[in-house]
Amino acid sequence: MKNRIFKLGLIALLLGSLTSCEAIGDIFQAGVGVGIFLVIAVVVIIIWVISRFRK
Repeated sequence: MKNRIFKLGLIALLLGSLTSCEAIGDIFQAGVGVGIFLVIAVVVIIIWVISRFRK
């Protein structure tokens, strides 16, 4: 019982220390980075495939 209360208190402390806007902002910032990486990777793969068929 005490362990459960400790875990709930720790979660409440962590949630209270971050505002929801900061948490959402960090999630979207990470998503933008991953999105940019994926777009660049797809463009490089398309260029590579096109160059392989031209030879």
